[in-house]
Amino acid sequence: QVQLVESGGGLVQAGGSLRLSCAASGRTSSMYGMGWFRQAPGKEREFVAAISRSGGTTYYADSVKGRFTISRDNAKNTVYLQMNSLKPEDTAVYYCAAALALVTVPNGYNYWGQGTQVTVSS
Repeated sequence: QVQLVESGGGLVQAGGSLRLSCAASGRTSSMYGMGWFRQAPGKEREFVAAISRSGGTTYYADSVKGRFTISRDNAKNTVYLQMNSLKPEDTAVYYCAAALALVTVPNGYNYWGQGTQVTVSS
């Protein structure tokens, strides 16, 4: 089992920045890919970013490319999502997830955190 706990969400004005953290515990050595997803009210959960175990490979959704950066610190078992130039349409609950492979679809992930709310005001 792997446990994931997100933190760092909050309320920010458009153009501002936030950094989300995801602390992993348990059998983290079995997880290869780590990802961030988000879900806005009335919408499906969507892919945001993913990173490989080494951090050498990353994927981003087109909507966040150039504004968000995913990174990880394996010594701390923590994954980060640095979000810059935030827009109101980035408002959502953000979820951290862990997978056996590096994938960009929700059903490819085995474990999920509880989510953290990000609200961007205009």
